Amino acid sequence: MPSIDMPLEQLRQYKPSLYREEDFDSYWEKTLAESSRQPLNAELIPYALPTKGVQCYAVRFDGFKGGRLAGWYLRPEGHGKYPGICFYHGYPGRAQRPMDLLTYAAQGMCALSMDCRGQLGQSQNALPSDGHYSGWMTQGIRDPQQYYYRYVFADAVRALELLAHRDEVDENRLAVTGTSQGGGITLAVAALSDRPILAMPDIPFLCDYRRAVELTADLPYSEISSFLKHYPHMYGEVFRTLSYCDNLNLAPWIQCRTVVSNSLWDTVCPPSTIYGVYNHITAEKQIEIFPYHRHDMPYEQSETRFKLLMETLRP
Repeated sequence: MPSIDMPLEQLRQYKPSLYREEDFDSYWEKTLAESSRQPLNAELIPYALPTKGVQCYAVRFDGFKGGRLAGWYLRPEGHGKYPGICFYHGYPGRAQRPMDLLTYAAQGMCALSMDCRGQLGQSQNALPSDGHYSGWMTQGIRDPQQYYYRYVFADAVRALELLAHRDEVDENRLAVTGTSQGGGITLAVAALSDRPILAMPDIPFLCDYRRAVELTADLPYSEISSFLKHYPHMYGEVFRTLSYCDNLNLAPWIQCRTVVSNSLWDTVCPPSTIYGVYNHITAEKQIEIFPYHRHDMPYEQSETRFKLLMETLRP
């Protein structure tokens, strides 16, 4: 099969070494412990959409260490315990909106989406940081404690907790999914939370940063290389910070069934970066390959996701 990266046979074998810092485990243990102690202060605001058999809400909850986050929530009408699915969006977009979630709610699922802080949606970004290159990839890059994606990953786990604690949700039947940045967040949540029983990251971003920065000049990874053009002496410091939020290092923690998609002509999220993470996942897994797609997927992948949800989450 063609590839802008390695040949497929090499991709299947590509398994770069982890590059965790000595405090990697404690970094995430402390982050998650701090997040779990912080109240969600969730608010569901009824949203006027003429749906039949489905209730729709705008969502607000507190982000990790500050800021008010936004999203959407759709649930079936009724009093049963329903499975739940949490959606994360692409870079630098906004959360899946009610019509995007309606299909799932109409099939008896509770569906929640989250705006990433400061991006195109309505979530606030309360993160203090020094100067950074345009975009989000280098915000807080000088300090692992202040790095943007530490906060986003913690926010995403908090969103899943919000879903899990709803009275109408069966906390034992939860899935997470997203595309590109949303796929990277999906992998991180699957690693950092024991809630999901299914993770479906499509063409995930936030994978194998070192190779991604070397291989592609496309955004968003080029934000990192552009920052380093101005601060070449900070190479080691930058990748030390990135190491805590690289799904390459988080992948061995994933315990749930994980289904990944990978497009072999993708210059935004190069296929080797995705395979590098995939090959470190030890849980039940499978990968869907699209040899002629770039940073996109065919319609058939939507059906694959839907079928996986039905077979995994329905009792």
